Amino acid sequence: MNKDLTFSIKRISFDENYNPSKNTRITTNFANLARGEKRQENLRNALVMIDNRFNSLAHWDNPNNDRYSVELEIISAELNIGAEVTFPAIEILKTNIVDKKTQERIDGILGNNFSSYVRDYDFSVVLPEHNKKQSGFSTPDNFGDLHGNLFKSFVNSDAYQENFKKSPVICLSVSSKNVYHQTGNQHPVLGIEYQQDELSLTDLYFNKMGLQARYFMPANSVAPLAFYFTGDLLSDYTNLELISTISTMETFQKIYRPEIYNANSAAGKCYQPSLKHQDYSLTQIVYDREERSQLAIEQGKFTEQHFIKPYQTVLEQWSAASVL
Repeated sequence: MNKDLTFSIKRISFDENYNPSKNTRITTNFANLARGEKRQENLRNALVMIDNRFNSLAHWDNPNNDRYSVELEIISAELNIGAEVTFPAIEILKTNIVDKKTQERIDGILGNNFSSYVRDYDFSVVLPEHNKKQSGFSTPDNFGDLHGNLFKSFVNSDAYQENFKKSPVICLSVSSKNVYHQTGNQHPVLGIEYQQDELSLTDLYFNKMGLQARYFMPANSVAPLAFYFTGDLLSDYTNLELISTISTMETFQKIYRPEIYNANSAAGKCYQPSLKHQDYSLTQIVYDREERSQLAIEQGKFTEQHFIKPYQTVLEQWSAASVL
C-alpha cells in the first residue's frame, strides 16, 4: 500500500506578482495576502518587512542594515494516489537568502509556514463533530494519525530527499490557552527561551507528525514563537537559516495576530498570549480574520468530500500500515 502513495513537488516564487494556484488553501498566510484590490501592495509591504527584520537580526558586518534580502518559494507536495489521482497534501515555504555584499545565494530553511487541507478537515470537521454532544472537550483516539503519517511519509519520501538537504522547521504562534515561563536559556539568534505548563492541542497534533517544539523570543520581539522540528534546532541550522525563519514568520504573525506579535509591550518572565489584548499596533496590511475562519470550515468540508470519503479505505489501510 505504501508504494501506491507517492509525492511530487512543485515550486513557485512568492513575490509581489504571486497569484495563488487553484490548489492552494486560500486561508494560508501567503495566499491570504494575495487577495483583494491591494494584493500587490500587501505582498510588497510584507516582503519589505521580512527583509528589514532579517537585517536587524543579521547585524554583524551589516552597518547599513541592507546587506541581505530573503527570497521565498512555495513548495507544494501533491499526494499521488495510484496512477491518475492527485491531491494537494502539503504546502510549506522555502527561504533563500541573498547576500548582496558577496552576491551569494544561501539556502534557508524549509517549512516555516505550514498548510494542509487534511489539518482543516481534522480541526474544522472531525473535532466539532466529535464534541457536538459532549459535556467537555476531547479528541478522538486516532485524531491526527492520518495527517501525521502523511507528513512523515512526505519527509521520508524520495521526492523530499532529492530536493532538500535538511529536515523542515515549522514556526507558529504560541497557544493563547497556555502560560509560558522564561527558562534563563538564551540563544544568540533565537533569543530568550520559554517553556509552557502543558502541551497544547497543536503540540500534540504536531507530535504525531514527528515534530517537537521549543519556544523562543528573539531580540526586539514582543512574544515567543513556537518552533516545531526534528533533531537539534540549535545545532542543525546556521544563524542565517534561523534568522530567515524568524523574519518570515514573525512578519506573518504581526499581520495576522497583531494583538500578540505587534503588541506595544514585550512578554515578561511569565506570559500568556491573548487575542483580546488591546495595546497593540496595526501593520499597513489588513485582512479579514473572520472570513479566514469561515473559509477553513469550507476547506475542511472540501477535503472530506474529495479526499477522505472517496479514498477512506485506502487511506485507513495505508495509515495503519505506516511505521514511520
